[in-house]
Amino acid sequence: MINEFNAYRQKMNDVILSQDNKVIKRFFSLDNQTYEDGALPEVTKELLGLVSSMVLRCDDCIKYHLGRCHELGVTKAQIYETCSVALIVGGSIFIPHMRRAAEYWEELEA
Repeated sequence: MINEFNAYRQKMNDVILSQDNKVIKRFFSLDNQTYEDGALPEVTKELLGLVSSMVLRCDDCIKYHLGRCHELGVTKAQIYETCSVALIVGGSIFIPHMRRAAEYWEELEA
């Protein structure tokens, strides 16, 4: 599941970026720069990205941020606390996405 997601994401990003569209390239660059350490540490920014993705119910974005959080050493307890914030902000419609997030996190930990 993880390798398939990452491979597809990379492949399609390569396709998109190969089109040499300045606006798209700048947006992708801005996205990368946003999550770098600054006044807020990178891990905090990834958790913010995760909760935002959860509230927006973007499963691909949730997977991406879960993967980054895992790489940065975020704990399961921190992930579920982030889920609780998303649940309060986003409401019960987030529950199916939380199930998929839990499944993906279990894969990351395996």
